[in-house]
Amino acid sequence: MRAAMKPGVRRLRLLRTTVIAARLWLGLFFKIRVTGLENIPDSSPFVLLPKHQRWEDIPLLGISVRRPLYYVAKVELFHPAPVGAFLSSVGGIPLNRERPIESRRHLRQVVEHLRAGEGIVIFPEGTYRPNCMGPGHPGLIRMVSARTSPPFIPVGIRYTPGFRTGVAIRVGKPVRAVTARETAAFLEKIMGEIGRLSGL
Repeated sequence: MRAAMKPGVRRLRLLRTTVIAARLWLGLFFKIRVTGLENIPDSSPFVLLPKHQRWEDIPLLGISVRRPLYYVAKVELFHPAPVGAFLSSVGGIPLNRERPIESRRHLRQVVEHLRAGEGIVIFPEGTYRPNCMGPGHPGLIRMVSARTSPPFIPVGIRYTPGFRTGVAIRVGKPVRAVTARETAAFLEKIMGEIGRLSGL
């Protein structure tokens, strides 16, 4: 009898298939240029802090970064249940912004993935802010900094209209984790860098 695949193996296989399909599909509509990928560690944990322009940011990051990623996303995206199951299988981690206490189990997953050497994506603005910088939210950054010490990596995303929409993804230099007490100053600095990388 054939041995069952481990969950991690199943996820990687599904992820590879999804990335191939997404590249083919998104390539019809977007012309993607990525710089700074050398700033992402090859095997150690990290947190990407990207600009959030539109919903396509998530799949475009997924097909541009060489390593598998886990994404913290609003819980509304995980409904109905079949959609939620698929998003979770490719790395989605739901966050209930209205009732964060309900997200405790999922927030523990963020820390567990980092301790296992994985990459996490946190959109510090929390929602779409097209063509302008919104305020950064410190909660998740403070939680991560209090429990583990990955580098935080700012990412700029800029869209340019055209027959195929141009997408410039610029990965900045990593910044080491800070103490919870330093989060506010760190966030102000990192948001400025995200804006610079996004051309805003």
